[in-house]
This record gives sequence, C-alpha cells and structure tokens, in this order.
Amino acid sequence: MALPYAPARWPSATATVVLWGAAAASIVFWGLRLTAPADAAPPPAVGGPAIVAVDSTTLSRFLGGVSTDPVVTSTPDAASRFALLGVVADTDGQGVALIAVDGKPPRPFRVGGSVGGRSAGGYVLQSVGPRAATLGAAGTAAPAFTLQMPTRPLAVLLPPQVLSLPDAN
Repeated sequence: MALPYAPARWPSATATVVLWGAAAASIVFWGLRLTAPADAAPPPAVGGPAIVAVDSTTLSRFLGGVSTDPVVTSTPDAASRFALLGVVADTDGQGVALIAVDGKPPRPFRVGGSVGGRSAGGYVLQSVGPRAATLGAAGTAAPAFTLQMPTRPLAVLLPPQVLSLPDAN
C-alpha cells in the first residue's frame, strides 16, 4: 500500500542550509571583529573637501561683470591670420583669391575688394598671380604682404613590392 501523502524534502533541506550558512557567517564576522587590534588606526577618510583657488576677475567676467583692469592683448602677425587656398588669375593680375581668415571657412575675394573686414585689419586684395595673392592696407599702394599657396609634395612612384608568405615549416 502506498502512502497517500509524501511531503517534499527540498524546502526543509534548503532552510537548514541557509540557517547554518547564516550562523557560520555570524561566527566569522564576530571572530574577526573581536580579534582585531584595538590600537589600529582608522582607515583614512576618502574624498575630503577640496581647496580651490578662485580667480575673482575670471569669476566676475563669467557672471557678467565688467573688469576695470586694463586688458593687454597680443595681436598675431597679420600674415599668419590669412591662408591662401586657391587663385584664379589672368595675365593682368586681376582675378579672385580663395582666402580663409582667422581659421574660418574660406571665401572668394576679388582684386580691389576688402579682405576680412575691419576685424582682419582692413586689408585689400591688391593683385593675384600664379599661386600667390598680394594684400595691402586700404588706401595705400604699397603691399603689406604676399600670401603663397602651400606646395604639395610631388608623388613618388615606387616599384611594386612582392609580398612573401611565411614558411609553414
């Protein structure tokens, strides 16, 4: 005759293992806690307050204040502010030059036209030639400087190299 009801064994076995594990963990914790030396220094504090030096003029400028201190700015060399990227010229020195001012995208400028406006110093494109453009101050005939297009290195053709496969030995 078979028993009508047989209870499962795994719930009581699992509960027993969990209780014995908790008892063992408690014994290990308190054992380590009680055997630790009493004169041990506490661990150092992590992330204390940081000391930051504040520049009051920069902070006031950031918050919208106006500085009363005289500001000394250095102006870069005028020729270094311009980059000549292209030239379309005829034999009479007339044409168009593609010039980038202060690192901005390049724009075309005609001979006789103002290059960059007042912020660029009021220069005028005086003439263009093959791979060059001459700029001068507005209202003067003397050229201030000449921009040259960057030279590209010539391509060097090398003989094709034969690839060798490593030996399988």
